[in-house]
Amino acid sequence: MSIKSDSRHLYLQVIDKIKREIENGTYKENEKLPSEFELSKILGVSRATLREALRILEEDNIVTRRHGVGTFVNQKPIFSSGIEELTSVTHMIEKSGKKAGVQFISTEYIRATKEDRERFKSITLDKIAKIERVRTADNEPVVFCIDKIPKGLISLESTHQEESIFKLIESETNKRIAYAVTHIEPISYNPRIYDILKCNPEHSLLLLKQMHFTEDDEAFLYSANYFRSDRFSFHVLRKRL
Repeated sequence: MSIKSDSRHLYLQVIDKIKREIENGTYKENEKLPSEFELSKILGVSRATLREALRILEEDNIVTRRHGVGTFVNQKPIFSSGIEELTSVTHMIEKSGKKAGVQFISTEYIRATKEDRERFKSITLDKIAKIERVRTADNEPVVFCIDKIPKGLISLESTHQEESIFKLIESETNKRIAYAVTHIEPISYNPRIYDILKCNPEHSLLLLKQMHFTEDDEAFLYSANYFRSDRFSFHVLRKRL
């Protein structure tokens, strides 16, 4: 059915039409869309217009285009929120209505590097606890987490008793994580992490590097969390000054 029924640019109409078809189930998650030739005929637009619409839909992580294969509908993120609110991965997953789980990869004490000492603002820092975990949502791996905490603040054994690092820190130290300084980076294919998260090599990951501080501005926890971009979506509210 042609969509040339309003005055907006055609590619905007195409975007809205494809989104509606995804929402109503005509095009399902992980399924391939009709070919560009077929889809342009269905919508009554040129292939150039269709390609512009698909380009924007891919930028918005709604579809993925695979060269020589076709265009596929992405899974909807299980969690989408503003990143201004600091919350645990456990809370993110539970807020989406799914059961949060954890799979431990490794827990060990390692020698602090120069970068670690700079992060924690401690020139005498010798050892840190390094915890590698996979966070799951309804048993699906969705986040790979690397957490670092100075040795002596918590015991490694206790990390297996509490899924939320935030809650663990509060129960072990009586201190509360109040805020974090966050850096966001897109990550391309990494064999180890992609295998752990069981995600498609063509999908990107979102890496959130966060230095967490207590209410007394004490550097307490460093985290590198690799989020599957097909399962998590973050946005930032920016205000004009």
